[in-house]
Amino acid sequence: MMKVFRRRRSLYFLIISATGPAAAAAALTYHHHTVNPPWLITASFNGVVRSSRSLYTITANVVDYKYSLQGISRDTDQYRTILSQVHLRSAKRILKLCEINQGFYIKAGQFVASMRQVPKEYSSTLASLQDQAVPCSFEAIKQVLISNLGSDLKEIFLSVDEQPIAAASIAQVHRALLKDHQEVVLKVQYPGLKDRMRMDIATMSLLAKCVTWCFPEYRFQWMVSEFSEVIALELDFIQEARNSVRTAINFKHSSRIRVPMVFQELTTSQVLTMQYCRGRRVDDMDFIREMKIDPRKVAKVLVEAFAEMIFVHGFVHGDPHPGNILVSLDEREGFCLVVLDHGIYRSLDEEFRVKYCQLWKALIVLDSHKIQEIGEEFGIGKYARYLPLIFTGRTINSKAGLGKGMSIEEKANLKQEVKKLSIGDISEFMESLPPEFLTVLRTDGLIRSLSSKLGSPQRMRLLVYAHYALEGLSSKPNPDSGVCTRMRYGIDRLQVRLLLGLVQGLCWVEDRRQGLVTWSKQVISAINTYLLSI
Repeated sequence: MMKVFRRRRSLYFLIISATGPAAAAAALTYHHHTVNPPWLITASFNGVVRSSRSLYTITANVVDYKYSLQGISRDTDQYRTILSQVHLRSAKRILKLCEINQGFYIKAGQFVASMRQVPKEYSSTLASLQDQAVPCSFEAIKQVLISNLGSDLKEIFLSVDEQPIAAASIAQVHRALLKDHQEVVLKVQYPGLKDRMRMDIATMSLLAKCVTWCFPEYRFQWMVSEFSEVIALELDFIQEARNSVRTAINFKHSSRIRVPMVFQELTTSQVLTMQYCRGRRVDDMDFIREMKIDPRKVAKVLVEAFAEMIFVHGFVHGDPHPGNILVSLDEREGFCLVVLDHGIYRSLDEEFRVKYCQLWKALIVLDSHKIQEIGEEFGIGKYARYLPLIFTGRTINSKAGLGKGMSIEEKANLKQEVKKLSIGDISEFMESLPPEFLTVLRTDGLIRSLSSKLGSPQRMRLLVYAHYALEGLSSKPNPDSGVCTRMRYGIDRLQVRLLLGLVQGLCWVEDRRQGLVTWSKQVISAINTYLLSI
């Protein structure tokens, strides 16, 4: 045991001394400008300091898990209580690390918080990072504007507000007025960001590999890979402009979804100029109620938009947190949603999109055989049995109605089954998921959280997803296919649509019944109050 400890301790010191220069070298690999020695020394020193903090935090967390749970049976309440405590301690350490290291660590913390696969202690603790970005000085922002748009900004703008209206981990947003008096916003990337990204990602990747080397059951490389891919997309504002235009075209038929117009001639890889749209965050319940807007209608429009992205367009916004969706007043419709921040998108492979539609069709009718078959095609294997639980809150052999949750017996059986899963099993499951699956999981998790905040029942989301999954499968079969194939296709669609209609009808009856019960209680209460006052 002591020999293993010495080996790991030596490894830790080796990592501390290596990550700074290695990260600087990674930045130099991609840096096309001449780099002077002082910059290299500073970069290496900062890399050592930041990576040392990272190493300490990750090591403390892994050791905490490893030894706090050692010798305790998984089947006991004691194990679950201690595990929750370790989750919370570890999440607080990571929160502190992100707050100190700032930059991409803030973004990484936000990324982890948005993943439904992580324990609730992590998501709730790290959620505070959504508003942690520290704005950059306007002088530094002005230099980025000049280097990208030209030395004389007065030739382009009548004014640029020095105070940002929003600040995030990679950029901040300023209002401006063009020469023709159009109101615009300027999304400006922080200077030197790409170099810091390469260093931070190199450090995170190295630490993840070293943790796995020390403790093979703890495998986080999949998360680092997914995060590095996501953040690389978000740093290219020209690509973001393309994503924005494509999304606007996809929703041109919708009066409820608005995408700000991009000014292409004033957009570069570091500066994005777009139309200014008024609105408030989609989770601003005070504003929504003040404007007499039904929050459940807002939730329905939101879920419909992202269901259409996933199941029909196959072009998915990967970061729909509350700050990226605004509720805006509309004279004709009452309100519309403004979708912002189009940096992170995933184009779903057509084969994946169709299979995902088929999966949801199987989830709605609880076709366990089909669910398992599609899971095998996705490469998930034995973990496919948990897909109904992840997406609909039902087990694979559930008898519960759509959106009704699990029975007491199902919960007890699931509890026993989950006890058998180890951290290694969870790592294996996450590593087996295709990249597209991780994106739709993350997006679905964020949309589910928002619709819940808006007071919408889970059943609404499930019914909307089912509808759009069918829409995604609505392309007609090949005309060259046989008569029997086309008939089976038609009958199959009719069966699912009838089932969906039946479920919606039952839901409507249940809602009316609940409404009648509530109304009756209010009437009785009013009568009692009146009688007591006589």
